[in-house]
Amino acid sequence: MPFELPEMLNHYLLPLLIAVPLAIVVLFISSRRGDEADRLSQPPADSDLPSQPPVALQRAASTPVPASPAQPTQPTQPAAPASVLLVDDSAVARAKLGKLFAGAGYRVTLAKDGVEALEQLAQARFDVLVTDLEMPNKDGFELIAAVQGSLETEDLPIIAITGHDELHARVHEIQGLYGLFKKPWNDRELLKRVEALAMLHQATATAKA
Repeated sequence: MPFELPEMLNHYLLPLLIAVPLAIVVLFISSRRGDEADRLSQPPADSDLPSQPPVALQRAASTPVPASPAQPTQPTQPAAPASVLLVDDSAVARAKLGKLFAGAGYRVTLAKDGVEALEQLAQARFDVLVTDLEMPNKDGFELIAAVQGSLETEDLPIIAITGHDELHARVHEIQGLYGLFKKPWNDRELLKRVEALAMLHQATATAKA
């Protein structure tokens, strides 16, 4: 019996001698990993954080950002009001027409007949001519012919106004007339026609300039 003890120890002691130190090493490594994991999971203390941002960030924050230069704005030139030459031998008609167009924002010039109208046309530029047909000295037909025959005023839009039905037939013989209104005229329709002609004349003059 005493001779069998060493053989039994050889079967059990050797594995124990290997397994026990190995278990101790495993436990030691596991405990170290647990401590490391706990340390990493904890937030850093205030003392671990840098008290000031990096120097590069401090310089970037302290450097003033240059303001972009303001783009100069081009002043807009207001459009000049259209000018209208009103010709009528009736003082009442001239007053009514002058008040109508001045109230609509036009620059108004009045003439009592064709002679005075041609004098005004020689001194200033107009966008629309509104004329009566039956007038002394130089009537509307003669005035229209003179305006259309001049290189300076041949493109001037002309509107005729008359109170006589018998003159309508003669008006159709006139080339280049932009409207015919019978007295008493309709203020709204007359203003709309003059507005359209004034815009057209100003646009044409701008294109030629």
